[in-house]
Amino acid sequence: MHRTQILLEEKQYEFLKKLSREKAKSISQVLREIIESYSKKSNIYSFSSIAGIAEDAEAYGKDHDKWLYKKK
Repeated sequence: MHRTQILLEEKQYEFLKKLSREKAKSISQVLREIIESYSKKSNIYSFSSIAGIAEDAEAYGKDHDKWLYKKK
């Protein structure tokens, strides 16, 4: 894990504090869960979100040596 410092508006802090009390979790844990939930909804961390971005009709994974060591 990484330690970070953020600045929150008062209402954001109060919201997190109330939520953490209700869930009996730390504010850090609540924030991690919020980030995880958001990332799943937006596909930020999924491989499916980058599928097909480098499709090529000629280049295939099995032929990587041909392309990496192509003589010029």
